[in-house]
Amino acid sequence: METREILEKVKQGEITIEEAEKYFKREPFEEMGYAKLDMHREVRSGFPEVIFCSGKADEHLVQIVKKLYEKNGEVFGTRASAHQYEVLKESFPQIQYDSLSRILKIEGQKREQKGLIAVCTAGTADIPVAEEAAQTAEYFGSRVERIYDVGVSGIHRLLSRIEVIQEANCIVAVAGMEGALASVLGGLVDKPVIGVPTSVGYGASFHGLSALLTMINSCANGIATVNIDNGYGAGYISTQINRLAIETEKSD
Repeated sequence: METREILEKVKQGEITIEEAEKYFKREPFEEMGYAKLDMHREVRSGFPEVIFCSGKADEHLVQIVKKLYEKNGEVFGTRASAHQYEVLKESFPQIQYDSLSRILKIEGQKREQKGLIAVCTAGTADIPVAEEAAQTAEYFGSRVERIYDVGVSGIHRLLSRIEVIQEANCIVAVAGMEGALASVLGGLVDKPVIGVPTSVGYGASFHGLSALLTMINSCANGIATVNIDNGYGAGYISTQINRLAIETEKSD
């Protein structure tokens, strides 16, 4: 039971104060020895715990998914391999896997997708990271518009979609090479831009370091930058911004 449900039951006289107190004294995480699952994360932050799958032993991953599914009725994992998906599918036949973004999920009650986030890429090679951002935002209840392959080498492609970009509550700019897309977008919109440098590029791009340095040194205002290839982080932050924008619209 969640905090609000417990308090409602106390209010209605369905459980005693002492019973409620026992619930709140429990550790807000599930101790598994090899993992401590944060079962109260959604209560605190509005987002349930997400699994970073890469590097986890098969048996550990299966048990983590099992615990989170039992608690939340849904599961979301990032950086999963095709092998991990096949292992999990044996125990969870309903699990879904996207090989492009490397996201796996068991969806619970479908969330209504609200607001608008524009996820833009400089090139086609940046799409796997962009999809990680877009699918994360969608999973958490944001509406996403994908605008791919609009890098600065052909700026007219970006300008042809500028109206929908300017309508978004937040823009995610995913780019490798020199990473200039975030700066260009920052000069065209009045909303926050989240720069996502990718490891796409030739040798002197240093596996995304060049794009990272460009984005954090941008002269355009309103740009915040996440780590190299961190699509999940961008999807999470953009959802927080989108939620704030929706709440502001409701209060106006």
